[in-house]
Amino acid sequence: MNFSENLWGGRPTDPRVYQADGVVDYALRRKARDFVAGVERVIELSRQQKVALMCAEEDPLHCHRFLMIGPALLERGVTPVHIRRGGVLESQREAEDRLLALNHLTAFTSGSLFVSERSTALEDALRRQAQECAFRGSPEQMEDF
Repeated sequence: MNFSENLWGGRPTDPRVYQADGVVDYALRRKARDFVAGVERVIELSRQQKVALMCAEEDPLHCHRFLMIGPALLERGVTPVHIRRGGVLESQREAEDRLLALNHLTAFTSGSLFVSERSTALEDALRRQAQECAFRGSPEQMEDF
């Protein structure tokens, strides 16, 4: 099964999901009706067969699937697993903990005392990571939408 670039790609065609600086707002994109429908479709498909969402990035922290799709799947009770170099498996939560540590937010990792505040800290860390890794369109590209 092949999903459209508009739905899953890191370069959405909807100009409303871009920030003023041209960076895709993945948190906003996760709320879009077509994106939500796509996530539900993947979950339904995963009940029938194994599903792989492929990427060229070795480190999930640099991939829009980790930053955009992974959180949406976790919200629905599905834990994505990232296949790293050498076949090493890293769960979405493990990758998130790594991101939190990189942002000096280890107080909010999975095993910490402040797990209840994890979602706020994680959303902040995801937003910061997206500023570095998300697709950035030029003003000219934004006008083409």
